[in-house]
Formats: sequence, C-alpha cells, structure tokens
Amino acid sequence: QVQLVESGGGLVQAGGSLRLSCAASGNILDIGSMTWHRQAPGKQRELVATIVSGGFTDYADSVRGRFTISNDNAKNTVSLQMNSLKPEDTGIYYCNLLNYRDTSGTSYSGDFWGQGTQVTVSS
Repeated sequence: QVQLVESGGGLVQAGGSLRLSCAASGNILDIGSMTWHRQAPGKQRELVATIVSGGFTDYADSVRGRFTISNDNAKNTVSLQMNSLKPEDTGIYYCNLLNYRDTSGTSYSGDFWGQGTQVTVSS
C-alpha cells in the first residue's frame, strides 16, 4: 500500500527558507510524477509545483524563482525547497503522487496524498 509522509514544515519569518520532504513507501521502485499543493485558510487547494521523471519541473507563477522541486530516486523522496518565503505562502502543504513503478517494473497511476505539513510565514 502506497504511503506518503511529509515533513519539514514549521514557522519561519518572511524572507526565510524551509525545505519540505515527501517520502513515498510501499513497494515503489521509482516515482514517475509528483506534485506539491497547498491550501491556505479559507481558500481552495492550489497546485504549487510539479516534477516528472526525466527532470521536467513546473511551478505556479506565485512561487516561480523562489521554490525548487527535486526528486531523490534513491530514497523515493520528493523535496520542495522554499526560499524568500512570504506571508502569503502560509498554508498546509500536501504532496500528491500521480504515478510510479513498483519493484516489478509495473507502472501505476493513482491519486495518493500525504497528510499535509503546516507552513506558517510571519511578517
């Protein structure tokens, strides 16, 4: 069974940095694509960053140039480095696994979510 565990959230002052990690487990050989989303209080969940095997990445305009998504295939962990944080980056951050290969080499598509990690940026 696929499980995603996020870590790295916390409280930081504006201008600071945080690094979020999402560790995927459950007979996973490698990650095909994963996204990070966030949800601010009273707002809809929004897509923040995407990574696809082979190195393709994409970002929401609001975080482009400040956030970097990366994949450590050896650890099946996708990280989100967040620099120059702003109060409007505050929210719960979720990772979302879209497809992967299991240890037999079979590819799977799905919609797996982590439990979320809180990021609070103070002004």
